[in-house]
Amino acid sequence: MEKTEITTREKLKTYFETGKYPTEGQFAELIDFLRLKEDVLSNKEMVTLANNLAALDNGYITYNTSNIEEEEFPIVVSSKNEEDQMFIISNTYDKEEKRYFQGNAPYTIRTKKFSVKELEEHKYYYLYSQIDDSYATNRLFGNNLPAFPDEFELGTVENKKFFIQVSKQDFEKKISNLHTRFTLVNKTEILIQYALFGNYWCNKYTAEDMVTDHYDLSDSLACFYKADLREINNSIECRLYDADSDKLLMTAHLLPGQKNQNVWAGSVITGIRNVRIECDYTS
Repeated sequence: MEKTEITTREKLKTYFETGKYPTEGQFAELIDFLRLKEDVLSNKEMVTLANNLAALDNGYITYNTSNIEEEEFPIVVSSKNEEDQMFIISNTYDKEEKRYFQGNAPYTIRTKKFSVKELEEHKYYYLYSQIDDSYATNRLFGNNLPAFPDEFELGTVENKKFFIQVSKQDFEKKISNLHTRFTLVNKTEILIQYALFGNYWCNKYTAEDMVTDHYDLSDSLACFYKADLREINNSIECRLYDADSDKLLMTAHLLPGQKNQNVWAGSVITGIRNVRIECDYTS
């Protein structure tokens, strides 16, 4: 039966203790232990390495692409205790690839300059990414839409998993950006953040005012909130208004004693271009 154990450093050191005379076989074992740049891992070594990686607590990226050819999409990962690490998202032929991050969480994920081709009349690039099965980023780019911005932050991985997919989509029409202004009026001392999701578009959670760049594929936006109320005894009510008519559109409640995550507030009605969100404690 083939020998499967890997020689340890401790065992190699015993060959060269004072007074010992290493044999030819022991020198060969030392040389085989070393890893040279041009060496290719054997199947057995790759399996052993994969099993060891599976036991790591490091985060990782999984990715796949669809309908792209020579395009490249560089993603940069920063951690608190290692140099930046770059992953090139290229043609995976519809298969999913997995790579581990260096360093420890949290990991900040951002884009570098994408290498893209000129697209046919109704085709666009679509980027979808997701962090730890919760927070997602969606964006179309290319053709008549703005290029994906360099150094765009896709989010921060607090635990392990980051997934990204890049594909080409044909919508059989030209797509334009629509702009709706959102103003947040927070009357509490609690950090309250909101996120907006449209068809093929969303923004990161933010506590700032913003102007959307959603698309005319579907002129509506779903609104979500998050706030940590684990130390708070009162619930918070967030009311969303058409700021031009002052009409109340929807109300959401953030519950006390818990970490409120992805609390759905409903969808903003088509065509509204100026929205005000007011958050305050309930009586």
